[in-house]
Amino acid sequence: MPLRVNSELERLTAVLQREQQADGSWRYCFESGPLTDAYAIILLRTLNIPNEPLISGLAKRIASRQAPDGTWKLYPDERDGNLSTTIESYFALLAAGDAAPSDERLQAARRFIRAKGGLAQANLGTRVMLALTGQHPWPPFPIPAEFMLVPPFFPLHLFDLVGFARVHLVPIMVAAARTFAVRSRQMPDLSDLFRGLPSAGPQQPDLIWFHELIDSGLRSLPSFLRPARELGLREAERFLLDRLEPDGTLYSFFTATFLMIFALLALGYRPDHPVIIRAVRGIERLVCPVGDVLHMQNSTSTIWDTALLSHALQTAGMPVSHPVIQQATRYLLSRQHNRYGDWARRSPGVPPGGWGFSDINTINPDVDDTTAALRALHRAGRGDPAIRQAWDRGLRWLLSMQNSDGGWPAFERNTANPLVKLIPAGGAEAAFTDPSTADLTGRTLEFLGNHAGMTLQHPAVRRGVDWLLRHQETNGSWHGRWGISYLYGTWAALSGLIAAGVSPDHPAIQKGVSWLRSVQNRDGGWGESCQSDMLKRYVPLGTSTPSQTAWAVDALTAVSRKPGPELEAGVRFLLAAGKRRDWTSSYPTGAALPGGFYIHYHSYRFIWPLLALAQYRNKFQP
Repeated sequence: MPLRVNSELERLTAVLQREQQADGSWRYCFESGPLTDAYAIILLRTLNIPNEPLISGLAKRIASRQAPDGTWKLYPDERDGNLSTTIESYFALLAAGDAAPSDERLQAARRFIRAKGGLAQANLGTRVMLALTGQHPWPPFPIPAEFMLVPPFFPLHLFDLVGFARVHLVPIMVAAARTFAVRSRQMPDLSDLFRGLPSAGPQQPDLIWFHELIDSGLRSLPSFLRPARELGLREAERFLLDRLEPDGTLYSFFTATFLMIFALLALGYRPDHPVIIRAVRGIERLVCPVGDVLHMQNSTSTIWDTALLSHALQTAGMPVSHPVIQQATRYLLSRQHNRYGDWARRSPGVPPGGWGFSDINTINPDVDDTTAALRALHRAGRGDPAIRQAWDRGLRWLLSMQNSDGGWPAFERNTANPLVKLIPAGGAEAAFTDPSTADLTGRTLEFLGNHAGMTLQHPAVRRGVDWLLRHQETNGSWHGRWGISYLYGTWAALSGLIAAGVSPDHPAIQKGVSWLRSVQNRDGGWGESCQSDMLKRYVPLGTSTPSQTAWAVDALTAVSRKPGPELEAGVRFLLAAGKRRDWTSSYPTGAALPGGFYIHYHSYRFIWPLLALAQYRNKFQP
């Protein structure tokens, strides 16, 4: 066993040395479902931009992901196909011009769409996209443009919503206020797809109370400030332009930039306006090849991948003096944030110091990427005052992000206003807020305990531990928000509690370990379906995946005084699966929006097995 573990660590290390970029980063595709590919085709056709190689490459990927029954899915084992994804993919293939409505594959999709109720049963995002492109009348939108002007002292205002929600909602508010639509001659006509089916949109009575709430907030303003709708629209315009990244994208997200372009058109911008041209160029740079097709990433994952890989390689034995680590360190230092962003509204007096997810992100740092970068810089900071100064600045920012309830969010602290869940939009609480989660809290505690020397004696750590203990599921697991799902959360919670100084004999830890053992597969690995994220209960995948197995192995390594049979079986699975390339190695184990957006990180087949095997080797086979 020792030789086999070392051999796999050496193999992974050699692969990663070859794949590091000249600037010190690792750049792997951040791959999601067809949504971004479809919307990119629709945007290019709407703007009459003849980038045929890109459109063709995206269309080929969409077509390649169609199931034999004619549907498209968010993840391979989704039952019955996904209605919204199928509508978007159907529209995009027609817009690309590579398929005709009479094609049998599109006829099968059409039958599915109509059998499932058509647009009336699609999600709000799909209905908005079809309204923007003139394919269907605008549905009643729950948040009016006047919401931009509700004062911060009101019980519910714009900044009660988390940043990633704001940058998607504000452009929709603009376009909805103008009932804006643009039809290009290059676009297909989808009217027959929905003919004879119920119309889409929430019932108007569901919106009355919310609009009354907004009106009461506006009435609290002095009379000379009480706005007309146009004032709200101009405030929305300023909001969007203030949050552009240097590459022209909005918050570095493709989806937000897509919506922003339509919002600017609604405000009177011409398609050749410099802001729109720069935005299009920015999103075109998000394209990555996946085999012989192209994929539009919603953002890059370069900081996340680089920080995690640098830390994993150091854990596996690569010294900080090695050129690979030195290059990665320089790259990460160059991407530490120096600009204030919206996060500062809830953390006054705290200087910038975090890291974002994407290499083009300069104003939207997050807790997980910051702990990842700080782990990667920890050893180097011991002997370099400049690196230590950057590290201290990041640590200060991280500690300032702790929520009042003791846990950690992803992007902004204390956004869990209970009124948000009352907004009449499906899944508002999950989509609009950024509450404390087990994965963020556990990962932060692991960093603080193992790399910052902060354990139960520190008040922030104590409060974080208490939050985790209060939020354990009755079966012993924890739910993870940004990974799939109970395996992700339980790994983060267990490794965080141990790093914080909680005894392995603590009942909560033993209960978590028992749950992990109970869901182990016969092949020694672990695998969980994305259905868990939607149903909020553990759903086995039926087979094992490398990343999820690595999370379980890492958790058991952290809590075990000696390796038991379950841990040894997990290690054997990772060793056997290292070179395997099948659907289990590409199954999406990253989560972004419950029921809407799941991610296959191309880096995960390296990061998590490398880290888990290195931690195992270091503890049990030094």
